[in-house]
Amino acid sequence: MTKQVPIARAFSRGKAFIPFFTCGDPDLGTTAHIIRAAGRAGADLIEFGVPFSDPTAEGPVIQASSERALRGGATTDKIFEMIGQVRPDLECPFVIMTYANVVFSYGPERFARRCAEVGVSGVILPDVPFEEKAEFEGALAVHNVDLISLIAPTSEDRIEAIARAARGFLYVVSSMGVTGMRSNITTDVGAIVKKIRSVTDTPCAIGFGISSPEQAARMGALSDGVIVGSALVSRIHELAAAGKGAEQIAADIAGRVSELKGALG
Repeated sequence: MTKQVPIARAFSRGKAFIPFFTCGDPDLGTTAHIIRAAGRAGADLIEFGVPFSDPTAEGPVIQASSERALRGGATTDKIFEMIGQVRPDLECPFVIMTYANVVFSYGPERFARRCAEVGVSGVILPDVPFEEKAEFEGALAVHNVDLISLIAPTSEDRIEAIARAARGFLYVVSSMGVTGMRSNITTDVGAIVKKIRSVTDTPCAIGFGISSPEQAARMGALSDGVIVGSALVSRIHELAAAGKGAEQIAADIAGRVSELKGALG
C-alpha cells in the first residue's frame, strides 16, 4: 500500500496549480518522467488521464492524445503500475480523470482498491451526472478515494446541491463544451465560485480552456486553483513528434508548470 496524500494539502499553501497529463502519450516511461518533473516544478496536485476510446468531455487535443496512448498499449493496469512507481517520489496528491466505462470494465471496487494501493486520492468522471454518482462514490469511499464533482454553468439550485455534497475539491468548468485551449473565457465563473463558497468550504479549481499564464492568473484570482490540460498535452506531442527524448520533454514541461504556478502568485 502506497501513501494517499490528502487532497486538502494541494490547497493549503495558497493557490493550487493542477496539471493534467494523458498517461501513455507518447509512452508510459515518458509520462513518469513528466510527472516527476511537474511535481518538482511546483504542481500542487496532478491529474492522471486514463485514456478511453470515446472521451466525450475532451476536445481534439486530448482525444488525439488518448488515441495515441491506447494505440501505444497504455492499459489501466499498466497506468496503475506507473502511478505506483512515481508516488514515492512526490508529496503532492494524485487524482485520476477517466470515464465511467473504464471503471465499469475494470470493476468499480477493484478500481477503487487499486487507486488506494498506488496512492491515488481522488477520481474525476466527467461523464457521470451528479444524480448517478452514488454507485461509484460508494466503492471509492470504502478506500478513502474522493469522487470529485464537476460544476458547469447551470442553475443556482443545482450548483448548491453539487457543492453541498462535494468531496476533495470542486472542478469548476469555465466554458460549456469540451476541454481545449481558448483565447477567451466568457462564462461568469466568478458568480459560480461565489455561489459555491456560500454553501461549502470545499476548495474549487477552475479548468477547461486555460492555457496561458495570464488566463491562469485571472482564473486563480477568482478561485482556489487552476487546472491546465490541453496546452500541456499539446506541447508534449509537439516535442515527441520532433524527436525529443523523455528528459528533454520533462524539462520543457517543468518550465511551463513553473511559469503557470508562478502566475498564481
